[in-house]
Amino acid sequence: MPPELLVIGAGLAGTEAAWQIASAGLPVRLVEMRPVRRSPAHHSAEFAELVCSNSFGALSADRAAGLLQEELRRLGSLVIRTADIHAVPAGGALAVDRGQYSAALTARLEGHPLVSVERREQLQLPEADQIAVLATGPLTSDSLAADLRDFTGRGDCHFFDAASPIVAGESIDLARAFRASRYDKGDADYINCPLDRDQFLAFREALLQAEQAQLKDFEQESANFFEGCLPIEELARRGEDTMRYGPLKPIGLWDPRWGDVNDRDVRRANRAYAVVQLRQEDKDGRLWNLVGFQTNLKWGEQARVLRMIPGLENAEFVRFGVMHRNTFLESPQLLDPTLQFRRRPTLLAAGQITGTEGYAAAVAGGWLAGTNAVRLARGQAPISLPPTTMIGALTHFIATAPCGENRSGKGRFQPMPPNFGLLPELEDRIRDKRRRYGAYRDRSLQDLAPFTGVEAGDPALQMA
Repeated sequence: MPPELLVIGAGLAGTEAAWQIASAGLPVRLVEMRPVRRSPAHHSAEFAELVCSNSFGALSADRAAGLLQEELRRLGSLVIRTADIHAVPAGGALAVDRGQYSAALTARLEGHPLVSVERREQLQLPEADQIAVLATGPLTSDSLAADLRDFTGRGDCHFFDAASPIVAGESIDLARAFRASRYDKGDADYINCPLDRDQFLAFREALLQAEQAQLKDFEQESANFFEGCLPIEELARRGEDTMRYGPLKPIGLWDPRWGDVNDRDVRRANRAYAVVQLRQEDKDGRLWNLVGFQTNLKWGEQARVLRMIPGLENAEFVRFGVMHRNTFLESPQLLDPTLQFRRRPTLLAAGQITGTEGYAAAVAGGWLAGTNAVRLARGQAPISLPPTTMIGALTHFIATAPCGENRSGKGRFQPMPPNFGLLPELEDRIRDKRRRYGAYRDRSLQDLAPFTGVEAGDPALQMA
Protein backbone atom coordinates (compact mmCIF):
# COMPACT_ATOMS: atom_id res chain seq x y z
CA MET A 1 0.00 0.00 0.00
CA PRO A 2 1.48 3.42 -0.94
CA PRO A 3 2.46 5.71 1.93
CA GLU A 4 0.01 8.39 3.03
CA LEU A 5 1.37 11.87 2.41
CA LEU A 6 0.60 14.85 4.61
CA VAL A 7 -0.45 18.36 3.61
CA ILE A 8 -0.73 20.93 6.39
CA GLY A 9 -3.06 23.79 5.51
CA ALA A 10 -5.97 23.92 3.07
CA GLY A 11 -5.40 27.34 1.58
CA LEU A 12 -4.68 27.82 -2.12
CA ALA A 13 -1.29 26.07 -1.97
CA GLY A 14 -2.45 23.21 0.25
CA THR A 15 -5.57 22.60 -1.81
CA GLU A 16 -3.52 22.39 -5.00
CA ALA A 17 -0.85 20.18 -3.40
CA ALA A 18 -3.41 17.74 -1.99
CA TRP A 19 -5.18 17.53 -5.34
CA GLN A 20 -1.96 16.81 -7.24
CA ILE A 21 -1.08 14.05 -4.78
CA ALA A 22 -4.50 12.43 -4.90
CA SER A 23 -4.69 12.76 -8.70
CA ALA A 24 -1.41 10.84 -8.93
CA GLY A 25 -3.05 7.95 -7.07
CA LEU A 26 -1.52 8.41 -3.61
CA PRO A 27 -3.49 8.85 -0.38
CA VAL A 28 -3.15 12.25 1.28
CA ARG A 29 -4.12 13.51 4.72
CA LEU A 30 -5.12 17.19 4.57
CA VAL A 31 -4.99 18.96 7.94
CA GLU A 32 -6.87 22.26 8.29
CA MET A 33 -7.34 24.02 11.63
CA ARG A 34 -10.47 25.94 10.66
CA PRO A 35 -13.15 25.96 12.07
CA VAL A 36 -11.65 24.37 15.21
CA ARG A 37 -9.36 27.37 15.39
CA ARG A 38 -10.01 30.56 13.48
CA SER A 39 -7.38 32.79 11.92
CA PRO A 40 -7.38 36.59 12.35
CA ALA A 41 -8.43 37.14 8.71
CA HIS A 42 -10.51 34.19 7.51
CA HIS A 43 -14.30 34.23 7.70
CA SER A 44 -15.23 30.64 6.83
CA ALA A 45 -14.07 27.04 7.16
CA GLU A 46 -13.92 26.51 3.37
CA PHE A 47 -10.73 25.53 1.58
CA ALA A 48 -8.81 28.08 -0.51
CA GLU A 49 -10.63 31.04 1.02
CA LEU A 50 -9.48 34.29 -0.59
CA VAL A 51 -8.69 36.91 2.05
CA CYS A 52 -7.25 40.19 0.73
CA SER A 53 -8.88 40.31 -2.70
CA ASN A 54 -10.91 38.18 -5.08
CA SER A 55 -8.59 38.79 -8.04
CA PHE A 56 -5.77 36.60 -9.36
CA GLY A 57 -4.49 39.50 -11.47
CA ALA A 58 -4.40 40.13 -15.20
CA LEU A 59 -5.70 37.36 -17.47
CA SER A 60 -3.56 38.08 -20.50
CA ALA A 61 -0.53 35.81 -20.80
CA ASP A 62 1.63 38.75 -21.91
CA ARG A 63 1.33 40.04 -18.33
CA ALA A 64 3.28 38.36 -15.53
CA ALA A 65 0.24 37.31 -13.50
CA GLY A 66 -1.57 36.11 -16.61
CA LEU A 67 1.43 34.08 -17.76
CA LEU A 68 1.57 32.38 -14.36
CA GLN A 69 -2.12 31.50 -14.62
CA GLU A 70 -1.65 30.09 -18.12
CA GLU A 71 1.29 27.95 -16.99
CA LEU A 72 -0.87 26.52 -14.22
CA ARG A 73 -3.72 25.77 -16.62
CA ARG A 74 -1.34 23.81 -18.83
CA LEU A 75 -0.01 21.93 -15.81
CA GLY A 76 -3.52 20.83 -14.84
CA SER A 77 -4.09 23.06 -11.81
CA LEU A 78 -7.44 22.39 -10.16
CA VAL A 79 -7.39 25.71 -8.33
CA ILE A 80 -6.96 27.82 -11.49
CA ARG A 81 -9.46 25.72 -13.51
CA THR A 82 -12.00 26.29 -10.74
CA ALA A 83 -11.25 30.02 -10.79
CA ASP A 84 -12.03 30.08 -14.52
CA ILE A 85 -15.39 28.41 -13.84
CA HIS A 86 -16.37 30.85 -11.09
CA ALA A 87 -14.98 34.02 -12.68
CA VAL A 88 -16.78 37.35 -12.36
CA PRO A 89 -16.32 40.43 -14.59
CA ALA A 90 -13.11 42.28 -13.68
CA GLY A 91 -11.95 44.26 -16.70
CA GLY A 92 -9.29 41.90 -18.03
CA ALA A 93 -8.38 40.34 -14.68
CA LEU A 94 -9.27 36.91 -13.33
CA ALA A 95 -11.54 37.56 -10.34
CA VAL A 96 -13.92 35.06 -8.77
CA ASP A 97 -17.07 34.79 -6.71
CA ARG A 98 -15.30 34.01 -3.43
CA GLY A 99 -18.10 32.00 -1.83
CA GLN A 100 -18.87 29.78 -4.81
CA TYR A 101 -15.18 29.33 -5.56
CA SER A 102 -14.12 28.12 -2.12
CA ALA A 103 -17.21 25.94 -1.73
CA ALA A 104 -16.51 24.21 -5.05
CA LEU A 105 -12.88 23.45 -4.12
CA THR A 106 -13.89 22.20 -0.68
CA ALA A 107 -16.43 19.83 -2.23
CA ARG A 108 -13.88 18.47 -4.74
CA LEU A 109 -11.29 17.71 -2.06
CA GLU A 110 -13.70 16.33 0.53
CA GLY A 111 -15.30 14.13 -2.13
CA HIS A 112 -12.05 12.59 -3.40
CA PRO A 113 -11.65 8.98 -2.18
CA LEU A 114 -7.90 9.39 -1.61
CA VAL A 115 -8.19 12.60 0.44
CA SER A 116 -8.85 12.37 4.17
CA VAL A 117 -9.55 15.72 5.82
CA GLU A 118 -8.72 16.36 9.46
CA ARG A 119 -10.13 19.51 11.04
CA ARG A 120 -7.58 20.20 13.75
CA GLU A 121 -4.60 22.40 14.50
CA GLN A 122 -1.20 21.00 13.58
CA LEU A 123 0.90 21.95 16.60
CA GLN A 124 4.32 20.77 15.39
CA LEU A 125 6.19 19.85 12.26
CA PRO A 126 5.88 16.15 11.32
CA GLU A 127 8.63 13.62 11.95
CA ALA A 128 11.45 13.37 9.41
CA ASP A 129 10.21 10.09 7.94
CA GLN A 130 6.89 11.65 6.96
CA ILE A 131 6.73 13.17 3.48
CA ALA A 132 4.81 16.38 4.04
CA VAL A 133 3.93 19.72 2.47
CA LEU A 134 3.84 22.73 4.79
CA ALA A 135 1.25 25.07 3.29
CA THR A 136 -0.02 26.93 6.34
CA GLY A 137 0.30 30.26 4.61
CA PRO A 138 0.99 33.68 6.07
CA LEU A 139 -1.35 33.04 9.02
CA THR A 140 0.47 30.04 10.49
CA SER A 141 -0.75 29.35 14.04
CA ASP A 142 1.44 30.42 16.96
CA SER A 143 2.37 26.91 18.09
CA LEU A 144 3.40 25.68 14.65
CA ALA A 145 5.19 28.96 13.90
CA ALA A 146 7.21 28.59 17.09
CA ASP A 147 8.19 25.03 16.16
CA LEU A 148 9.09 26.24 12.69
CA ARG A 149 11.32 28.94 14.15
CA ASP A 150 13.06 26.35 16.30
CA PHE A 151 13.54 24.09 13.27
CA THR A 152 14.89 26.83 10.99
CA GLY A 153 16.77 28.83 13.60
CA ARG A 154 15.15 32.01 12.24
CA GLY A 155 12.97 34.21 14.42
CA ASP A 156 12.35 37.31 12.29
CA CYS A 157 10.16 35.98 9.48
CA HIS A 158 7.08 38.13 9.56
CA PHE A 159 5.44 41.20 8.11
CA PHE A 160 2.01 42.77 8.31
CA ASP A 161 -0.70 42.47 5.68
CA ALA A 162 -4.20 43.95 5.43
CA ALA A 163 -7.53 43.21 3.74
CA SER A 164 -9.78 45.71 1.96
CA PRO A 165 -13.37 46.52 2.96
CA ILE A 166 -16.35 45.21 0.96
CA VAL A 167 -19.57 47.19 0.45
CA ALA A 168 -23.06 46.24 -0.73
CA GLY A 169 -23.54 47.17 -4.38
CA GLU A 170 -27.04 48.53 -3.86
CA SER A 171 -25.68 51.09 -1.39
CA ILE A 172 -23.35 52.71 -3.97
CA ASP A 173 -24.72 55.94 -5.46
CA LEU A 174 -24.27 55.56 -9.23
CA ALA A 175 -25.52 59.11 -9.72
CA ARG A 176 -22.11 60.18 -8.42
CA ALA A 177 -20.03 57.12 -9.35
CA PHE A 178 -19.71 55.60 -12.82
CA ARG A 179 -18.88 52.28 -14.43
CA ALA A 180 -15.72 51.94 -16.54
CA SER A 181 -12.50 50.02 -16.93
CA ARG A 182 -9.25 51.92 -17.21
CA TYR A 183 -8.64 53.07 -20.80
CA ASP A 184 -11.96 51.31 -21.63
CA LYS A 185 -10.18 47.95 -21.77
CA GLY A 186 -12.82 45.22 -21.66
CA ASP A 187 -16.30 45.89 -20.37
CA ALA A 188 -17.16 48.59 -17.82
CA ASP A 189 -16.39 46.22 -14.98
CA TYR A 190 -15.35 48.65 -12.23
CA ILE A 191 -17.36 51.20 -10.28
CA ASN A 192 -15.38 54.43 -10.09
CA CYS A 193 -15.81 57.18 -7.50
CA PRO A 194 -14.19 60.45 -8.68
CA LEU A 195 -12.82 63.06 -6.28
CA ASP A 196 -11.89 66.66 -7.03
CA ARG A 197 -8.83 68.18 -5.39
CA ASP A 198 -10.63 69.56 -2.33
CA GLN A 199 -12.44 66.26 -1.75
CA PHE A 200 -9.19 64.32 -2.10
CA LEU A 201 -7.28 66.53 0.34
CA ALA A 202 -10.08 66.33 2.90
CA PHE A 203 -10.20 62.56 2.50
CA ARG A 204 -6.43 62.23 2.92
CA GLU A 205 -6.49 64.39 6.04
CA ALA A 206 -9.25 62.21 7.50
CA LEU A 207 -7.14 59.11 6.86
CA LEU A 208 -4.18 60.72 8.60
CA GLN A 209 -6.26 61.61 11.66
CA ALA A 210 -8.29 58.39 11.91
CA GLU A 211 -7.72 56.03 14.83
CA GLN A 212 -6.00 52.74 14.11
CA ALA A 213 -6.84 49.33 15.52
CA GLN A 214 -4.43 47.79 18.01
CA LEU A 215 -2.17 45.18 16.47
CA LYS A 216 -2.49 41.92 18.38
CA ASP A 217 0.95 40.46 17.99
CA PHE A 218 3.37 43.36 17.91
CA GLU A 219 3.41 47.06 18.72
CA GLN A 220 2.32 49.33 15.88
CA GLU A 221 5.70 51.03 15.62
CA SER A 222 7.47 47.70 15.08
CA ALA A 223 5.20 46.56 12.27
CA ASN A 224 7.16 45.65 9.14
CA PHE A 225 4.75 46.39 6.29
CA PHE A 226 5.14 44.56 2.98
CA GLU A 227 5.61 47.23 0.31
CA GLY A 228 3.30 45.45 -2.15
CA CYS A 229 0.27 45.58 0.16
CA LEU A 230 0.46 48.78 2.20
CA PRO A 231 -2.54 49.99 4.21
CA ILE A 232 -4.25 52.98 2.59
CA GLU A 233 -3.52 55.14 5.65
CA GLU A 234 0.18 54.31 5.33
CA LEU A 235 0.09 55.46 1.69
CA ALA A 236 -1.59 58.68 2.82
CA ARG A 237 1.24 59.30 5.29
CA ARG A 238 3.85 59.02 2.56
CA GLY A 239 2.85 62.20 0.76
CA GLU A 240 0.03 64.10 -0.88
CA ASP A 241 0.39 62.39 -4.26
CA THR A 242 1.27 58.85 -3.18
CA MET A 243 -2.32 57.59 -3.33
CA ARG A 244 -2.89 59.41 -6.64
CA TYR A 245 -0.04 57.45 -8.19
CA GLY A 246 -1.27 54.24 -6.58
CA PRO A 247 -4.80 52.93 -5.93
CA LEU A 248 -6.47 56.34 -6.53
CA LYS A 249 -4.83 56.89 -9.92
CA PRO A 250 -7.27 58.85 -12.14
CA ILE A 251 -5.51 58.26 -15.46
CA GLY A 252 -7.55 56.44 -18.10
CA LEU A 253 -10.91 56.79 -16.33
CA TRP A 254 -13.62 59.01 -17.78
CA ASP A 255 -17.33 59.43 -17.09
CA PRO A 256 -19.20 60.15 -20.37
CA ARG A 257 -21.45 62.52 -18.40
CA TRP A 258 -18.45 64.87 -18.13
CA GLY A 259 -18.50 65.47 -21.89
CA ASP A 260 -16.40 64.48 -24.89
CA VAL A 261 -13.16 62.87 -23.70
CA ASN A 262 -11.52 63.80 -27.01
CA ASP A 263 -12.11 67.53 -26.40
CA ARG A 264 -8.96 68.81 -24.71
CA ASP A 265 -10.69 71.74 -22.99
CA VAL A 266 -13.50 69.52 -21.70
CA ARG A 267 -11.01 66.96 -20.48
CA ARG A 268 -8.91 69.59 -18.71
CA ALA A 269 -11.95 71.14 -17.00
CA ASN A 270 -13.69 67.96 -15.90
CA ARG A 271 -11.15 65.21 -15.29
CA ALA A 272 -11.03 63.79 -11.79
CA TYR A 273 -8.18 64.62 -9.44
CA ALA A 274 -8.33 61.10 -7.97
CA VAL A 275 -10.54 58.02 -8.44
CA VAL A 276 -11.43 55.25 -6.02
CA GLN A 277 -12.20 51.98 -7.82
CA LEU A 278 -14.46 49.15 -6.64
CA ARG A 279 -14.20 45.65 -8.08
CA GLN A 280 -17.03 43.12 -8.23
CA GLU A 281 -16.78 40.36 -5.61
CA ASP A 282 -19.62 38.03 -6.63
CA LYS A 283 -21.34 36.97 -9.85
CA ASP A 284 -24.52 38.89 -9.04
CA GLY A 285 -22.71 42.16 -8.43
CA ARG A 286 -24.06 42.57 -4.91
CA LEU A 287 -20.64 42.87 -3.25
CA TRP A 288 -17.87 45.29 -4.21
CA ASN A 289 -14.28 45.49 -2.96
CA LEU A 290 -12.46 48.83 -2.57
CA VAL A 291 -9.39 48.21 -4.71
CA GLY A 292 -6.14 48.84 -2.88
CA PHE A 293 -7.86 49.91 0.35
CA GLN A 294 -6.22 47.50 2.76
CA THR A 295 -6.50 49.15 6.14
CA ASN A 296 -5.86 48.88 9.85
CA LEU A 297 -8.30 51.61 10.89
CA LYS A 298 -10.87 50.85 13.56
CA TRP A 299 -14.15 49.74 12.04
CA GLY A 300 -16.09 52.81 13.13
CA GLU A 301 -13.37 55.01 11.66
CA GLN A 302 -13.47 53.06 8.40
CA ALA A 303 -17.20 53.72 8.05
CA ARG A 304 -16.77 57.42 8.83
CA VAL A 305 -13.79 58.09 6.57
CA LEU A 306 -14.71 55.90 3.60
CA ARG A 307 -18.18 57.46 3.43
CA MET A 308 -16.41 60.71 2.52
CA ILE A 309 -15.77 59.16 -0.92
CA PRO A 310 -18.30 60.46 -3.48
CA GLY A 311 -20.80 57.70 -4.20
CA LEU A 312 -20.14 55.92 -0.90
CA GLU A 313 -21.91 58.40 1.39
CA ASN A 314 -24.46 55.72 2.30
CA ALA A 315 -22.24 52.69 1.82
CA GLU A 316 -23.28 49.53 3.66
CA PHE A 317 -20.15 47.67 4.76
CA VAL A 318 -20.39 43.92 4.38
CA ARG A 319 -16.82 43.46 5.63
CA PHE A 320 -14.46 45.97 7.16
CA GLY A 321 -10.74 45.89 6.49
CA VAL A 322 -8.51 43.99 8.89
CA MET A 323 -4.78 43.70 9.50
CA HIS A 324 -2.95 40.58 10.51
CA ARG A 325 0.56 39.21 10.95
CA ASN A 326 1.93 37.25 8.03
CA THR A 327 4.58 34.58 8.55
CA PHE A 328 7.08 33.75 5.84
CA LEU A 329 10.40 31.93 5.67
CA GLU A 330 13.88 33.21 4.93
CA SER A 331 13.65 30.86 1.98
CA PRO A 332 17.06 31.60 0.38
CA GLN A 333 18.68 30.17 3.49
CA LEU A 334 16.30 27.24 3.83
CA LEU A 335 14.78 25.96 0.59
CA ASP A 336 15.88 24.49 -2.74
CA PRO A 337 14.10 25.38 -6.01
CA THR A 338 12.26 22.06 -5.61
CA LEU A 339 10.68 23.63 -2.46
CA GLN A 340 12.36 21.04 -0.23
CA PHE A 341 13.96 22.12 3.04
CA ARG A 342 17.67 21.57 2.71
CA ARG A 343 17.89 20.24 6.26
CA ARG A 344 14.98 17.84 5.73
CA PRO A 345 14.26 16.90 2.09
CA THR A 346 11.06 15.03 3.07
CA LEU A 347 9.53 18.36 4.15
CA LEU A 348 8.43 20.75 1.43
CA ALA A 349 6.99 24.26 1.73
CA ALA A 350 4.40 25.84 -0.53
CA GLY A 351 2.50 29.07 -0.91
CA GLN A 352 2.97 32.47 0.66
CA ILE A 353 4.94 31.08 3.58
CA THR A 354 7.81 30.57 1.11
CA GLY A 355 7.97 34.27 0.25
CA THR A 356 6.02 34.34 -3.00
CA GLU A 357 3.32 36.98 -3.20
CA GLY A 358 -0.11 36.62 -4.78
CA TYR A 359 -2.76 33.97 -5.19
CA ALA A 360 -1.49 32.42 -8.42
CA ALA A 361 2.02 32.20 -7.00
CA ALA A 362 0.65 30.31 -3.99
CA VAL A 363 -1.11 27.88 -6.32
CA ALA A 364 2.12 27.39 -8.27
CA GLY A 365 3.98 26.47 -5.09
CA GLY A 366 1.24 24.00 -4.23
CA TRP A 367 1.49 22.37 -7.64
CA LEU A 368 5.27 21.98 -7.42
CA ALA A 369 5.35 20.82 -3.79
CA GLY A 370 2.54 18.32 -4.37
CA THR A 371 4.22 17.02 -7.50
CA ASN A 372 7.55 16.59 -5.74
CA ALA A 373 5.95 14.93 -2.71
CA VAL A 374 4.60 12.27 -5.08
CA ARG A 375 7.98 11.82 -6.69
CA LEU A 376 9.71 11.43 -3.34
CA ALA A 377 7.15 8.81 -2.29
CA ARG A 378 7.87 6.87 -5.48
CA GLY A 379 11.63 7.10 -5.14
CA GLN A 380 11.99 9.52 -8.04
CA ALA A 381 14.10 12.65 -8.22
CA PRO A 382 12.20 15.88 -7.48
CA ILE A 383 11.91 18.47 -10.23
CA SER A 384 12.26 22.19 -10.57
CA LEU A 385 10.82 24.08 -13.52
CA PRO A 386 13.05 26.06 -15.90
CA PRO A 387 13.81 29.61 -14.72
CA THR A 388 12.55 30.82 -18.11
CA THR A 389 9.03 29.95 -16.90
CA MET A 390 7.28 32.20 -14.40
CA ILE A 391 6.85 29.37 -11.91
CA GLY A 392 10.48 28.37 -12.27
CA ALA A 393 11.64 31.97 -11.98
CA LEU A 394 9.72 32.46 -8.73
CA THR A 395 10.93 29.25 -7.11
CA HIS A 396 14.52 29.85 -8.18
CA PHE A 397 14.32 33.40 -6.83
CA ILE A 398 13.10 32.41 -3.37
CA ALA A 399 15.82 29.75 -3.18
CA THR A 400 18.69 31.96 -4.34
CA ALA A 401 17.80 35.61 -3.62
CA PRO A 402 20.37 37.72 -1.76
CA CYS A 403 19.74 37.39 1.95
CA GLY A 404 21.57 38.44 5.07
CA GLU A 405 20.58 41.29 7.37
CA ASN A 406 19.87 44.96 6.83
CA ARG A 407 20.89 47.81 9.11
CA SER A 408 18.02 47.12 11.50
CA GLY A 409 19.26 43.56 11.99
CA LYS A 410 16.26 42.05 10.23
CA GLY A 411 16.40 39.77 7.21
CA ARG A 412 16.42 41.56 3.86
CA PHE A 413 14.38 38.91 2.05
CA GLN A 414 10.87 40.14 1.23
CA PRO A 415 7.96 38.40 -0.56
CA MET A 416 8.09 38.56 -4.36
CA PRO A 417 5.15 38.70 -6.78
CA PRO A 418 5.38 37.33 -10.32
CA ASN A 419 7.08 39.79 -12.66
CA PHE A 420 9.04 39.67 -15.89
CA GLY A 421 12.11 41.06 -14.16
CA LEU A 422 12.65 37.60 -12.66
CA LEU A 423 13.05 35.96 -16.06
CA PRO A 424 16.43 35.59 -17.82
CA GLU A 425 17.07 38.12 -20.56
CA LEU A 426 16.04 37.22 -24.10
CA GLU A 427 18.76 36.31 -26.57
CA ASP A 428 17.75 39.20 -28.82
CA ARG A 429 16.96 42.49 -27.14
CA ILE A 430 13.46 43.80 -27.89
CA ARG A 431 12.88 47.46 -27.02
CA ASP A 432 9.11 47.51 -27.43
CA LYS A 433 7.69 46.43 -24.06
CA ARG A 434 4.59 44.70 -25.42
CA ARG A 435 6.60 42.67 -27.93
CA ARG A 436 9.22 41.89 -25.29
CA TYR A 437 6.61 40.57 -22.86
CA GLY A 438 5.09 38.55 -25.67
CA ALA A 439 8.49 37.00 -26.35
CA TYR A 440 8.90 36.14 -22.67
CA ARG A 441 5.47 34.48 -22.81
CA ASP A 442 6.27 32.44 -25.92
CA ARG A 443 9.61 31.23 -24.53
CA SER A 444 8.05 30.35 -21.20
CA LEU A 445 5.23 28.27 -22.65
CA GLN A 446 7.63 26.53 -25.03
CA ASP A 447 9.99 25.60 -22.19
CA LEU A 448 7.05 24.48 -20.05
CA ALA A 449 5.69 22.11 -22.72
CA PRO A 450 7.70 19.01 -21.65
CA PHE A 451 6.16 19.26 -18.18
CA THR A 452 2.51 19.44 -19.26
CA GLY A 453 0.07 16.62 -19.77
CA VAL A 454 1.88 14.14 -17.51
CA GLU A 455 1.23 13.00 -13.95
CA ALA A 456 3.43 13.92 -11.00
CA GLY A 457 5.18 10.54 -10.96
CA ASP A 458 5.56 10.14 -14.70
CA PRO A 459 9.13 9.31 -15.80
CA ALA A 460 8.75 12.05 -18.44
CA LEU A 461 9.39 14.52 -15.64
CA GLN A 462 12.90 13.21 -14.98
CA MET A 463 14.41 16.52 -16.07
CA ALA A 464 15.03 18.55 -12.97
